[in-house]
Amino acid sequence: MPPFVPILAAVEAAARREGFALDAAQLAVARRMALAATRALEGRPAKGVYLHGPSGRGKSWLADAVYAAVPAGRAARVHFSGFFDDLHQRIHAHRPEPDATARAIDDVVAPDRLVFFDELHVHDPGDAILLTRLVERLVDRGGTLVATSNYAPSELLPDPVWHHLFEPGIALLTTHLDVIPLEGAIDYRTFAPPVRQGFRAGTWSTGSRPVMSGSSRQLVVRDRVFTVVSAGEGALVATFDQLCEAPIAASEYRHWSRRYPHWTIVGVPPLDEVGPAAQQRFVALIDVLVDADVRLDVQAVVSADEFVRRCAGRPDAFRMASRLRLLRSV
Repeated sequence: MPPFVPILAAVEAAARREGFALDAAQLAVARRMALAATRALEGRPAKGVYLHGPSGRGKSWLADAVYAAVPAGRAARVHFSGFFDDLHQRIHAHRPEPDATARAIDDVVAPDRLVFFDELHVHDPGDAILLTRLVERLVDRGGTLVATSNYAPSELLPDPVWHHLFEPGIALLTTHLDVIPLEGAIDYRTFAPPVRQGFRAGTWSTGSRPVMSGSSRQLVVRDRVFTVVSAGEGALVATFDQLCEAPIAASEYRHWSRRYPHWTIVGVPPLDEVGPAAQQRFVALIDVLVDADVRLDVQAVVSADEFVRRCAGRPDAFRMASRLRLLRSV
């Protein structure tokens, strides 16, 4: 029996528990990921996997299922937004030391030889440099990276002004990982069955309810004060302006996602009516809430279909659109 079979069997069993079977392309990817994971766990040289393709084809689900099948404590799972937030904090903590970045990377992913990196995307030159250092560090330590992305490696950091900064990172990814596309006409998120908890239990309603004048609550994160409508008993209620027009980082969203498993956002406008910074914060917020599996109820100015249509074309809108389709219109 090939050594990767136990992990592959666990992935197939996870699919059956959720009521579906892997299609041929997903099964081939699961087999390749299971092989990479098994070899890494055995301490043998293992080429990683870079899985890319449109949203909703099962990339994150497959990576998460393989990660769940790995013995506890033998691998690290990081998400794009959480990784860079943690890394920047660690770099700051190591500032007085030589090569603070390398030490910070080791803090985040060491001593794991096997690292799962979900939703890899690069639009910022600084993040590109840090991601290159991460891959370099893993390669130097003999580690194995399993990454999912909506972008092929050559499409990362697409801005032609900055793209050259990530060319060394692209070369590392294509040399040390098998680059595998996972495509197809079906967005499986559109067929997701209704659930009672987590992000997929959320709703999208049109015509935001009025927020009572004077109703507010202040939250403190790292000595920064933020205003929301209400927060308590596992539920957070806030307006779009409070969450996306204010200078809030993904790290704050992550902090609240651990404290409040149910969010309600009121007064969500079409994204083409707000500025680029607010647009980017909303995209980042959806990423964080999906990764944390937080229930989200949206009360918006327009329908979900209209919202998705009007945000088409902005960076990463396709990923956000696929996730918002999980919400039930009421």
